[in-house]
This record gives sequence, structure tokens and C-alpha cells, in this order.
Amino acid sequence: MEVKKPKKIFIVDDDEMLTMAMSDYLTRETPHEISIFYTGEECVKHISENPDVIILDYYLNTVQKDAANGLEILEAIRKHLPNTRFIMLSNQESYIKAIQTIQKGAEQYVIKDEDAFEKIAKMIE
Repeated sequence: MEVKKPKKIFIVDDDEMLTMAMSDYLTRETPHEISIFYTGEECVKHISENPDVIILDYYLNTVQKDAANGLEILEAIRKHLPNTRFIMLSNQESYIKAIQTIQKGAEQYVIKDEDAFEKIAKMIE
């Protein structure tokens, strides 16, 4: 069995239950270093930690109503983290939003469905 190299992963989502469940799922087989942020602004404060992967929710406004959305955060930090992989996560099944996020530098756009964690785990291997 191949041992997977642990990665430093930021999960940025305002849904506490989802972030905890995703963190648990992603660390089941590989001891990734997971940091959870509930706003994009919190994530931005930690970009000097150079994560390998940032999983970013498209909408980030339930914790802080005037918070930047995931696309704005992606645009703000992409240039500072050229080697970081970005995965956008959303409830929205929107081709336009998916194309926008990929054009701005996200590797993938993943819909929050029953297979989302599995899809993300395969992407970060």
C-alpha cells in the first residue's frame, strides 16, 4: 500500500459542521495538517503558512454578513500563493460560477453533494 504524503490544507467555509466533517474525512487515511477558517479574511491572515491546498466555499457570508465571497478571496490570494492548489466548493450548480472560478485560478469547482468529500480527497492525493 502506497503511503500518501500529508499536505497542509486550509478549509475555508462558514459551515462549522461541514468543515469538521470534511476535516475528519480528509485525515482518515492520511495525517494531513488541516486548518479551518470560517471567513476568507481569517484565511488571508494565514497565507504566510503556505498551504498546499485551499478548499474554499464560494459563499462566505453567514458568519460575517459583509464578508468577501470565495471568488474574491481566490483573486486576492492566488498571486501570493502560485504553488497552492485551490478547490472551490459550492451549493450552486452554476456553470458560470464554475467557469469564473477556474478562470481565476481554481483547479476545480465541486458541488456540495453526498460525494463532495470523496471527490476532494481524490483531488488532493
